[in-house]
Amino acid sequence: MPRFAPSLTAALAWGAMFPIAAPALDRIDPFHLTAVRYLVAVAVFVALLRALEGRRAFRLEGRALELWALGSAGFAGFNLLVYVALEHTRPQDAALIVATSPVLVVLTTWALGMGRPRAAQLWLTALAFLGVAIVISHGDPSQLASGPWELVVLAGVIGWVFYTLGARRFPEFSALRYTTLTAFLGTGTVLAITLGLAASGAIGTPGPDDYAAEWWRLLYVALPAAVVAVLAWNEGVRRLGAANGSLFINLVPVVTFAIAIAQGYRPGAAELIGAGITVAALVGANLAGRGAVRAPARARRARRRRDGAPAHDAPSA
Repeated sequence: MPRFAPSLTAALAWGAMFPIAAPALDRIDPFHLTAVRYLVAVAVFVALLRALEGRRAFRLEGRALELWALGSAGFAGFNLLVYVALEHTRPQDAALIVATSPVLVVLTTWALGMGRPRAAQLWLTALAFLGVAIVISHGDPSQLASGPWELVVLAGVIGWVFYTLGARRFPEFSALRYTTLTAFLGTGTVLAITLGLAASGAIGTPGPDDYAAEWWRLLYVALPAAVVAVLAWNEGVRRLGAANGSLFINLVPVVTFAIAIAQGYRPGAAELIGAGITVAALVGANLAGRGAVRAPARARRARRRRDGAPAHDAPSA
């Protein structure tokens, strides 16, 4: 199987998630939808981890708080914020913002003092967000002020970025183990928020008829878009690294737009131009980042050749 296959699988599954999940929010609020989604997904994760890695894999190694924080940011933060926003914004707008996660990874690592991006990356990042603004506003800047829910999606994506980067702190964990432990603890946060809001009367409680009416949508967001996609995502990050793995997220809005068009939506010229600008700029920013990584490696190999040492880099631990 190609090294990029897991990242591609995750991107395709998530691209379809937005148009599939959005109609379900008419009957099931974002909090109960997320709770049901990950109760099902976590049950599958736990069964897989127990069967493939045994009981020892459930040990938290004294890092429960860290795993809970990452799981809460990734599963509670991302899903709750994105689904809440989907009640007020279009699936294709949300998907386009999610696609900015690769450049947000770069900016976050810079903010954490883990490497400064190249000037080209920063300019292309600005261009990508300009493309997002064009799509959201339909080419009319005055409409941006009426779209604060896109910022809620962006906040959720930032939570997912921290979750993605957090995987690098657990190199001894398999993708399945990291996914299962963080999803289990993060789902606890989702349940606590959902039960608290329901008890206070801030949200209602869907009835059996609501769940029955949306059963296939719930099944999709719980299995292909959660179990398969999250496992594939973390495996892709393990194989390719956070920056390269995140590149495939650029396919999310492409899939979402394709489904919307198939359902009868006709995007205007401004939307198509904005989406094209965003995807092209995001791909360019990632390629510029790869160049920044390759340049020091080439310099090291050149120095080794001058010194008569082997030209190849030693494998990392």
